[in-house]
Amino acid sequence: MSFIPFQLNINGDLLDLSTPIVMGVVNITPDSFYSGSRKQTEKEILDYVEKAVSDGAKIIDIGAYSTRPSAEFISEEEEKVRLSKALQSIMNKFPEVIISLDTFRANVAKWGVEKYNVKIINDISGGNLDKNMFETVAKLNVPYILMHTRGTPQTMQSLTDYDNLLVDLMGYFQQKIDSLIQLDVKDIIIDPGFGFAKTLEQNYELVAK
Repeated sequence: MSFIPFQLNINGDLLDLSTPIVMGVVNITPDSFYSGSRKQTEKEILDYVEKAVSDGAKIIDIGAYSTRPSAEFISEEEEKVRLSKALQSIMNKFPEVIISLDTFRANVAKWGVEKYNVKIINDISGGNLDKNMFETVAKLNVPYILMHTRGTPQTMQSLTDYDNLLVDLMGYFQQKIDSLIQLDVKDIIIDPGFGFAKTLEQNYELVAK
């Protein structure tokens, strides 16, 4: 498999990552970890996206299921309901923006790509919470953000014991990337998962190393 560093294939267009780019984050939730990212009304969402784009954001990441520690569970249908109006509004007003969908559910990922032209899937569970996610992303042929965590949002902060944090993460990513490559997923972004099944001290260790 050929590998071109610092580029993502976004529906046939190559996104240059040789210099860092900015992703804005919109959470259509009442309880996301960072209160400043929580947007409830259409106006709040569009005002945020407009400012993010004017400030230089190339990607807008949108999620409707809070994955902060001890977050409330919501159904797949509720997640779609929360997302639908926001995705449609952003697509209508900012058609040039690359939309990344933050979901760990394969059906929601498929729905977002096929109905709302989502370009990237951002899965906080690394495929662990939906066994169909990897195959779905491969069929959709979209870039995939592969994050490290353990357990669920409800349990992850009780799962912070590691033999060696960096070694464990490297082993996790090696196994997951091998599985994705076997399915012919070509564009993979890794996310070490700061704050997800990590203590504050472990977050600092990740930053340092």
